[in-house]
Amino acid sequence: MRIERVTGQLSLRRTIETGTEEQRRAVRQIIDDVRKHGDAALKTYTEKFDQVTLDSLRVTEAEMKAAYEAMTEDLLCFIREAAANIRDYHARQKRESWMMTKEDGTILGQKLTPLDAVGLYVPGGTAAYPSSVLMNVIPAQVAGVKRIVIVSPPNKHGTLPAGVLVAANELGVKEIYKVGGAQAIAALAYGTETIQPVDKIFGPGNIYVALAKREVFGQVAIDMIAGPSEIVVLADETAKANEVAADLLSQAEHDERASSILVTPSMKFALEVASEVEKQLETLPRKEIAAASLEQYGAIYVTETLEEAVEVVNELAPEHLEVITAEPTSLLGQIRHAGAIFLGRFSSEPVGDYFAGPNHVLPTNGTARFSSGLSVDEFVKKSSIILYSEQALQEHGTKITALARLEGLEAHARAVEERLKSRT
Repeated sequence: MRIERVTGQLSLRRTIETGTEEQRRAVRQIIDDVRKHGDAALKTYTEKFDQVTLDSLRVTEAEMKAAYEAMTEDLLCFIREAAANIRDYHARQKRESWMMTKEDGTILGQKLTPLDAVGLYVPGGTAAYPSSVLMNVIPAQVAGVKRIVIVSPPNKHGTLPAGVLVAANELGVKEIYKVGGAQAIAALAYGTETIQPVDKIFGPGNIYVALAKREVFGQVAIDMIAGPSEIVVLADETAKANEVAADLLSQAEHDERASSILVTPSMKFALEVASEVEKQLETLPRKEIAAASLEQYGAIYVTETLEEAVEVVNELAPEHLEVITAEPTSLLGQIRHAGAIFLGRFSSEPVGDYFAGPNHVLPTNGTARFSSGLSVDEFVKKSSIILYSEQALQEHGTKITALARLEGLEAHARAVEERLKSRT
């Protein structure tokens, strides 16, 4: 990993990918085909991109049974315990509708209504992600969403990873489809003979999935355009180099575009971590991916003071931030921008990825400056409630008509005046 001294402002925010014109054109063609040809288009693209021919798009009972048979009892217990932790955390986020009555009889309020149907895209490719199922489905259920749909690209055997299927079944998800890519996003947005449309789409994917989510936004809502995973570790000399190195590699192995950064006021510690990263990299099963990530997006930044290191962290606005210092909690008030904050030596980022309870779907590409991680709020919509009293309209009606005429909207003003002059 490269080591740099920080002497001024630093920014590593990456532009959110918009793809090439060729990629955008391909995605638009796929979406158009799915809208026109439905299931037939889904099967054609699955055969083309996933090299598998499907008889049924929907996961069968036999496939689910096989997934449980492939799962050890210990792993099943761990999935259930992680689910319980995640549900307990998100249950505390749930808000209630509210009403208030003013002295003049006016009633104001806000009504919270869960979305009717949501779709979850679970990535395929080089890894399986049952944790993505837990992190997306559970807050939706806590919010009260009735229909939850999972889509994911099939493997070479024409099914989905056992962990994904078991996690979904444990949560009671009934609609699970073996379709991925832009075609899956199109199916969720517009519907086919088999897959009915949803109201909002969640979950990360490759560039084609991201572009498809952009294309269908407006027809449906989307959660975010997810970028590559990233971690920043803020550490001083009290941290252990081998542990910090392992944490940096935990993100680097995700993706060649993932970002792993250490910020420290100690050059001695920086050198120790750099050496330890190289040592641990040699035995990592996903060595090639991690090495490419570290080469392109890995770095160690050395500051003069711990206070300067905190400012570097705020400028980076990372998805995941680990604070491993002598007194990590004392720095919490100074941290303004981070998707999730892990305090102390034993709060390694994978603890949050899988088990602790907070959501691991977090803002990337520096968007933690203005956005938050996935929560129950993303699965509800809010309607304002206004019951204005006659007394209030008489008292404030002329103010309302004046504001309407200020904007040149005469009919707005008259709508109020009709009520003022017809008082009985």
